[in-house]
Amino acid sequence: MDFNIAIDGPAGAGKSTTARIVADKLKMTYVDTGAMYRAITLLTIRHNKTNPEDVIKLASEAKIDFKENRIYLNGEDVTDEIRNLAVTEKVSKIAAIPEVRAALTKLQRQIAKNGGVVMDGRDIGTTVLPDAKYKFYLTASVKERACRRYNELISKGYNVTFEQVEKDIIDRDYQDKKRDFSPMAIADDAIIIDTTGKTIDEVVDEIIGCIKKGEGSVL
Repeated sequence: MDFNIAIDGPAGAGKSTTARIVADKLKMTYVDTGAMYRAITLLTIRHNKTNPEDVIKLASEAKIDFKENRIYLNGEDVTDEIRNLAVTEKVSKIAAIPEVRAALTKLQRQIAKNGGVVMDGRDIGTTVLPDAKYKFYLTASVKERACRRYNELISKGYNVTFEQVEKDIIDRDYQDKKRDFSPMAIADDAIIIDTTGKTIDEVVDEIIGCIKKGEGSVL
């Protein structure tokens, strides 16, 4: 495949799982941009850095790689660690720093320059890959997204309440939509898919069906 697919949407909408399966079915490369911001956030936590200048320096020097659906930070597999609550609570603030977004956007475009990429995030279709051939925006009700995230955290052994997770989802939405630099938004030419009440397989089939019919294609 010589084209790219952009999949955007808020936390808990099912972007990452959907994008990963779509990429696998279409024999394309999956790039989880959210994981990249989480990796930088993990780095700031490890180094106890909160000053924007320090964060920018860490981001500019970090080496991020994807191998077999795993993410590596400076050679270390951090796929599981970047999903912990400490990272989740801080990632929106780190991702809102313009210089951090600029550095990672540059890397994301390099990865996608030859096509064949399914990339998910919050500003892929609007900022990172505005010329992606296919663009999708996944959404779902706050309750549904909070329930998904709550079940995911509980299954991993985290001691959280549903109310706490729901509040985190709402706060994350606000921060992502209101940040000054490259906020989360729906691309004008994106196909919107409400995943509320749908299984991942149903969403995947809907996306692949659109692609096979040429719907949402940017010519």
